Amino acid sequence: MQHMELFAQEISGWVEVAVDAAFDPGGSGGLHYALDSTLTDLAPGDPVTVPLGKRNRPVRGWVVDRLDSAPPMDATRVKHVLSRIEDAPVLPASLIDLARWIAGYYITPLGTTLASMQPPKTTSTGAPRQHRWIDLATTPPETGGRLGANQAAILEYLRSLPASNRPVERLALVRSLDLNDASGIDRLVTRGLLQEVAAPVPEGVSPIAPSLTDDQRQVIDAIDATAGGFSVHMLLGVTGSGKTEVYLQLIERTLHRGHAALVLVPEILLTPQTAARLESRFPDRGIGVLHSGVSVARRRNTWRRVREGEIDIVLGARSAVFAPFSDERLGLIVVDESHDSSYKQDTAPRYHGRDVAMRRGQQSNCPVVLGSATPSMESWFNATVTHKYTLHRLNNRAPGLTRPKVRIVDRIEERKADPGPQRSLGPTLRRALTNTLLDGGQALLLLNRRGWATHIACRSRTCGWVMRCDQCDAALVFHRKRDIAAGGTLQCHHCLSQLRMPRTCPACAGGLSRLGEGSQRLEDEIALLHPDLVQGEQLVRLDVDTRGSGERVRSTMNALRSGQIRVLVGTQMIAKGLDLPGVHLVGVVDADTALHQPDFRAAERTFQLVAQVAGRCGRGDTAGTVIIQTCCADDPAIALAAAERYEAFATLELEQRQLSGLPPVRRMARMVVDDPALPKARDAARALAQRLRAVDVQWAVSPPAPCPLARAANRFRWQVDVMADTPAILHQGLVAARASRAFDALGSIMIDVDPLYLQ
Repeated sequence: MQHMELFAQEISGWVEVAVDAAFDPGGSGGLHYALDSTLTDLAPGDPVTVPLGKRNRPVRGWVVDRLDSAPPMDATRVKHVLSRIEDAPVLPASLIDLARWIAGYYITPLGTTLASMQPPKTTSTGAPRQHRWIDLATTPPETGGRLGANQAAILEYLRSLPASNRPVERLALVRSLDLNDASGIDRLVTRGLLQEVAAPVPEGVSPIAPSLTDDQRQVIDAIDATAGGFSVHMLLGVTGSGKTEVYLQLIERTLHRGHAALVLVPEILLTPQTAARLESRFPDRGIGVLHSGVSVARRRNTWRRVREGEIDIVLGARSAVFAPFSDERLGLIVVDESHDSSYKQDTAPRYHGRDVAMRRGQQSNCPVVLGSATPSMESWFNATVTHKYTLHRLNNRAPGLTRPKVRIVDRIEERKADPGPQRSLGPTLRRALTNTLLDGGQALLLLNRRGWATHIACRSRTCGWVMRCDQCDAALVFHRKRDIAAGGTLQCHHCLSQLRMPRTCPACAGGLSRLGEGSQRLEDEIALLHPDLVQGEQLVRLDVDTRGSGERVRSTMNALRSGQIRVLVGTQMIAKGLDLPGVHLVGVVDADTALHQPDFRAAERTFQLVAQVAGRCGRGDTAGTVIIQTCCADDPAIALAAAERYEAFATLELEQRQLSGLPPVRRMARMVVDDPALPKARDAARALAQRLRAVDVQWAVSPPAPCPLARAANRFRWQVDVMADTPAILHQGLVAARASRAFDALGSIMIDVDPLYLQ
């Protein structure tokens, strides 16, 4: 009956709809639906509900095209659009065009791609939160009268803070004191004991542009000369060379021409610092921040304001590349720290933010600037071999900044000379940390592993038992939690399962050892070495486990800049672009964490991580010291990173890639099939490889093989890789494979074009 009712409806038009479902109708297109007389005004970008499948299940979708005539279709299969979704935003034409490109290049359903561009749903009105800053009154009344318990606690807290840590944001003050609301604060303001003040300007942020160096001026003029047309510029600048000032000057010129600017950063940790600089330099311009650390209501409101032309500059992480600027309005795109792997999305659509930014630049006919002290090999290849990018260099640090003293320490030799219990910090780094704290400086210590211990193993040499995840081929990581009887939990960083720590070895009932070092263990070790540091205030750890909300990140960065945090321990996120003048010591606790992974990009990642974190030092009036602990002191990735010799490393690494025929010299796509049953996963991979070899295109198909992480979340994983000489050949092969249904009837398949990680 349902079909008969649909057939009887009057048809007043036709649309193409991309449905939000794991369904690919054969490319970057959608399905055809008829319109009744109440929906004739539907236009591309409108969100709708449509019936899908034999059961006509209602699903969300977006109109991506209006058809001038009826499509060739069996009349018995005609379905109508059910309704318009009134409370969802309309996608602009620029994003629909971009989504078609992403869906085609990354072999992803168009509806899934469009869904990733949508601002998140919310029941809030979306009004931006007003930040109000509170400080002690400059001239408080002589007699303040009696105070309630909450009011007394508020005053006592603010009086206990050093002046450098005030003012405090009003709602942050509510959270810090665990208050029910801000009424006590407001009453103290009314009584004159507190005052509301202007937002503080972060240290080092000035509304006045500094004098440019000759190198900066040449780069700015060269890039600005390409305005009004599409071009890609690779800005290679050593850490502290003033790349941010180049961005700000280019943004200023872009705004003067009446255009908007999009600025991408790889990590939400960097947005408060960059936002402060933008707001200080452009106080009269609309500036919007888009990333997952911003509340849903604020993101949705910012998205709307960008769409309506109220915002001139958008700053954000990877997904901000989908800010709904029109193609005509967008005049500049900046991708800061463009080498960073955080720009690569690890779920469908598996796009790379850097490459999508370049596609947006093509659509908007505007320059794209890729900035980095350690560009990816892909960017270096395109700047020096294919010359698709224009290369600009900033070889010297900005005036007033000096290169830190860098020392490589051989951990093996130090352990021989430092008997006793094994520690994360060797004697050289321990002495440097003590001296830094005595001199009043701050320290950043990088250990790119989470948790307290990375392996739990039996102490008996004859047993050999190791605690592994029962769902993944991975060791469990011990995370210390003092409020748990066993002292902590065991976590799998792949499937996220958690187990209690066993008291004895399940195999022989012997004792257990907690081996390996993580950022949590490093924090505890420093707390024992320096008991005068208050954990959580002067000694702080920043990693995925502690990062929390965007507000937490902002408060941590403010405390670091003010000097309240003396030692910051963290994983790779603390290596990314932070400008911290008070940091006099940077310690890389284990530079080898990524060096020996089964991945051809291991050396590149190691170089980038070491060079980037070393660049956080020497940004104030003191050169500072960088100490790199490693067991591979002679490895080029570490030695050249310590010497700040990117071009020497890139030349050497590119030679290795050319000899091996690996990206960026060739282009790669990785396909992973998984199944709860090992034989099914293996057979599906073999069938997939056979089908891909049958595709009429000049590419190389690897033999199917288990993935390095062969089992995850109780599913066995097999991979098939394809390599092609050019991106065009690779794309041609993937499109042909999809058209020949090479991916059908093989179960779960993940397709990753230009993969960054091969686990």
